[in-house]
Formats: sequence, structure tokens, C-alpha cells
Amino acid sequence: MESIDTLRQELLDAIAVHESPREVLKHARLRELFLSISTRDPSERAAFGKALNEFKNELETRIADREAELENSDVESIDVTAPWDITHGQVELLPTEQGSRHPLMRELERVIDIFTRMGFEAIESRQIDDDFHMFGSLNFPEDHPARDGYDTFRTEEGFIPPAHTSTMQHRILKAGKEKLEAGTPIAAVSYGRVFRNEDVDATHEHTFYQCEGVYVSTEATLGEMLGTLKRFFETYYSQQLKIKTQPAYFPFVEPGLEFAIEKPAALGGAPGEWLEMLGCGMIHPNVLSAAGIDPTKYRGFAWGGGIERLVMLKYGIEDLRHFESAKLSFLRKFA
Repeated sequence: MESIDTLRQELLDAIAVHESPREVLKHARLRELFLSISTRDPSERAAFGKALNEFKNELETRIADREAELENSDVESIDVTAPWDITHGQVELLPTEQGSRHPLMRELERVIDIFTRMGFEAIESRQIDDDFHMFGSLNFPEDHPARDGYDTFRTEEGFIPPAHTSTMQHRILKAGKEKLEAGTPIAAVSYGRVFRNEDVDATHEHTFYQCEGVYVSTEATLGEMLGTLKRFFETYYSQQLKIKTQPAYFPFVEPGLEFAIEKPAALGGAPGEWLEMLGCGMIHPNVLSAAGIDPTKYRGFAWGGGIERLVMLKYGIEDLRHFESAKLSFLRKFA
């Protein structure tokens, strides 16, 4: 045992400074110790062999540590965000490219700016919600198809990535109730990312953006709603536009309408060409009641539509999938 203890510190010190630490295992005295096992007294042989193997394992551990130390010492620390590289001590500037705002974010800000200048408060929608805010508070029947998993994503816990920004409507109405009773209308837009169980193609995506508006007062009318939407689209497309509507069904409005604009000349439109832009209508009395608002005293209107459609029309984008593709060739067009 004394022979092992005598050699231990010598070899550990050698490993600590050796550039090829595994070579230490070839030390002549270490080999001699292993060869001496067979010549030992049988009563000492087992204990000596065990001690020698433990010593070798200790050396292996130290060698592995030293090898890792040597490997890491060869790696230069770098800042991957820096626009330069250091090669053999020389600083070399790397080619850089100025980024730009994503077209969806830029246009969403434009949409929000128009509505806030019209007096609407802007509220960001949620990324995850519950069944009540998604369906129950919006007058969806229990057996409505939209509740089915084929249309709506759900987590294992039963939460829902919202399929529309209408998920914020109940919260907006409840938060504005006191203000409404004090004589100030509720006027807000909610915006954000929504998710639907869709097969992806040129006109469908499972992830996209929406903007919804809500207005409630004692005198809200369809005429006010149509005037508000007409003014928004005329401002967004920078020209006067004709509008038209046709009946549609949405559980949370009554009556419900599909809203269309005459295709703007800036988009290559000609008289008589119409573009359906969003769904809208007067807020259903059940939705007001769910938020604690008396539908016999107050009434309101709401609308909601996709941001991608606005942007696609404005810039002549032919494929909805471009927005989520992260293709630089597409994004550079908006730099």
C-alpha cells in the first residue's frame, strides 16, 4: 500500500500539467505495481489489487477533468451578436444586414392607431383562455360545432388557445360597466394572435391575427357601426369606398352581418368588385346580460376580422403561409 501512496501524488501532479494526460497511465512504476500482483502473498493479493484498481480509477477521473480543461482552453469566448470576428488576434468586420419590422406587426400597429384616434381603447388579447370566455359568455349553444375539437384546439387541462379575439369581449364589457353606467360609452378594440384547427394552404392558416371592436351605449345603432367601419377602411386604404352588407349568423350578435367594401382602385379594383372583410352586428342581449349589463337599457355593436387579409390585399400577397414562413426573401420586400 505504501508503494501506491508514494506514487499517487507524483502521478496526480503530472496529470495536472501534462498536455497529453493519458500518457501518465504508461508510467513505468504504475505498470510494475500491476505486474507485482501475481507475486504478492495470497493473503495480501486481493486487498492490494482492489487498492490498485481504485487508484487507477482516481487517475482516470483526474485525466478526464484535465482533458476537458485542455479542450475548453482552446475555445475562444465569442459574442454571437457582435458584427465582427476575431481570427488569430485580428478583428474582422462581418457583413451585416439591417432587419425590419414584420409586415403583420407594422400593419397591426396601423390598424390600432386608426381605431385609437377614433376614440377606442386598444387591449391585447390572450394567448390561452377558458371555455366560458371563448364560448359561454358569447352565447354559443352547448352543441355548437365550434366547440368541437375538430375546430378548436384544447390543452390536456381543458384550456383553449383562442380561436378569435372575441374571447376578450366579456372582459371588456365587465370592465366598462361602471363607466357605462356613469354615462361614458364602452369603446374598445382587442387584437392579437388566434389559433384554429385548420389544414394549411394558400388561404388558410392555423395561426393568424385578428382585431375586434366593441361599442356599447344607450343609443348605439347599426348606422353608427357601418359609419365606423367605413371610416376605418377609407383611412386604411386612403380613398373613399362604397360598402355593402348581407345577413349572416354569429351567436354573439343579432342581427349579424357580413361587411364588404368595393375593391379599392389602389388594389386594382373596378366598379362592382366587392371584398368581404369581416363579420359584425349588434351585440346579442344574452352577451350583455352575461356581463351584467341591462340589455333593455343599453345596446352595442361589435365586429371582428383578420389582419392578414388586410395586408394581403394591400400588398398583393398571394399566399397566406408567407407570414409564418420566416422566409427572408419575403420579409426583405418590407424592409
